[in-house]
Amino acid sequence: MLVVTTESLPGYEIRAVLGEVLGVTACTRNPYVAGFRALDGGQGAQMAQVLVQSRASAISQMINAAHSRGATAVIGMRFDNRDITGNWVELCAYGTAVVAVPITAEARRQTARTAAEEVA
Repeated sequence: MLVVTTESLPGYEIRAVLGEVLGVTACTRNPYVAGFRALDGGQGAQMAQVLVQSRASAISQMINAAHSRGATAVIGMRFDNRDITGNWVELCAYGTAVVAVPITAEARRQTARTAAEEVA
């Protein structure tokens, strides 16, 4: 599925707007591990990896929600986050599910590449 942060898709005609879709995930941060990493000069690479995985999970959930509505793309994708408690962070990926039809040759090639990647 094509997911973009822009509000439009050059080369595509948006035939239907299906509404907001979102994916939410929560991850915990362990203050003890973070403290020990800071003491030995660590950069918190482990926490960064957890955040990357959490964002990917939120995007995947958003895409599944868009698929279930019959969307072919998500436009205006954004991330939001907030602390739930001192040790938990909520990550949200959201955007607008649309039915987008390619109208240029380049857009048709992009659609074919995206479909092939989803199958693989």
